Amino acid sequence: MSLPSPAELEARLRLHALPELGPRRFRRLLQAFASAGAAYSAPASAWRSLGLPAVCADARRSPEVRERARAAQAWLEQPGQHLLMWDDPRYPALLAELHDAPPLLFVAGNVGLLEQPQVAVVGSRRASRPGLDTAEAFARSLAGGGLVITSGLALGIDGAAHRAALDVGGRTVAVLGTGLQRVYPATHRQLAARIVDEGSALVSEFPLDTPPQAGNFPRRNRLISGLSLGVLVIEASPSSGSLITARLAAEQGREVYAIPGSIHHPGARGCHQLIREGATLVESVEDILQELRGWQNMAPLPEAPVIPSATGASNAEHPLLELLLAAPYSSEALADASGWPLPQVLAALTDLEISGRVACAAGVWSGRAG
Repeated sequence: MSLPSPAELEARLRLHALPELGPRRFRRLLQAFASAGAAYSAPASAWRSLGLPAVCADARRSPEVRERARAAQAWLEQPGQHLLMWDDPRYPALLAELHDAPPLLFVAGNVGLLEQPQVAVVGSRRASRPGLDTAEAFARSLAGGGLVITSGLALGIDGAAHRAALDVGGRTVAVLGTGLQRVYPATHRQLAARIVDEGSALVSEFPLDTPPQAGNFPRRNRLISGLSLGVLVIEASPSSGSLITARLAAEQGREVYAIPGSIHHPGARGCHQLIREGATLVESVEDILQELRGWQNMAPLPEAPVIPSATGASNAEHPLLELLLAAPYSSEALADASGWPLPQVLAALTDLEISGRVACAAGVWSGRAG
């Protein structure tokens, strides 16, 4: 597919900047006219006949709309900054399946990641320390196994998942509920920059200068699930936005995973609710890897050695811990040294890390005597 002409690109950006013109109305316009340029210049009566609100047609005369389109074109001229539309071959196929797929996607960083297999990791903005540790452990293992970790750049579980994926040299996609020039929360601007600098990507369907608005974050959540093969929820209240993401995932035909917790912990209630509604109960990363075995056309995994429980096992009872107490290893090197398949190594490392018996720094694992 050839790139749109500069005039057609500007028309698409102008349409995108119009108020109250969401994905469905945008699609309706493009189906009614031969191009975005023709749609933009059509008379207001033609727009009204399509059921579009007057504010959309009237705003076409706004200098602000023209300026936003020009600013977006200038942004796109910078290296590593991209715009994807439905007719772009790089538009992610999973996302294109949605009935309300965004007409335009702004991407900063590695645009090719959007077509790679992704798992969303989401949860509470006010997560407990154990919840954050769990998010980091699962994100490290999943990223180490070759999956892209997708989340929403929020405080708490989201940020922990993004960082953990980068810490092991993996890839992560952050889907923003703001424009890419208005990173929110402000405390994650450095994390956003790191994501781009280290070969991952920021994504938003909103115009570049869109500020934080409460109604945009639920819209953002459908993209997190829509890009992913499955969604893992770690700590969430019953009213959490993470549950919105999980339910959208189920509606979109994606897998939903939830980690249970104590009945006395409020952050576990949302996960327990999801499990009652049919989400897969997850106790180790292997629970996810087994279900997603087909994501890479993987051959059936070799029969794994019996992995003892990390809790209460002696060093001699756990061969991986014995190796890590002798010397640090990366996940891949540990698989080579032990002879275990990488997915089983990642699952065991997650269990051991949660129990505090191993630690990971800069992609290298080491054991803790105890």
